[in-house]
Amino acid sequence: MNISRKEQRTLHVLALGGRIDFDRRPGGKITDVMCVTREGAILSDCDLDAFQRLRRKRLIESRGGAPYRISYRGRVSVRAQLNNQGG
Repeated sequence: MNISRKEQRTLHVLALGGRIDFDRRPGGKITDVMCVTREGAILSDCDLDAFQRLRRKRLIESRGGAPYRISYRGRVSVRAQLNNQGG
């Protein structure tokens, strides 16, 4: 599966205990996302486009309206990188 560098960084943060918080419109459509690391820092690489691609590939999931977390499929797909600085 082809995963872009932005998506890899986001998955890596999620694999280390991060989450993706989101805002919804009244109709239910997600309008804004924010990836938060386990320590509380915000990842700037995670935008709405990258979020939609990760969700479409089923690499992230949300249960019961909770923030999005990495799924089992995402954990298997993420490549090991030293400190998120692979290149």
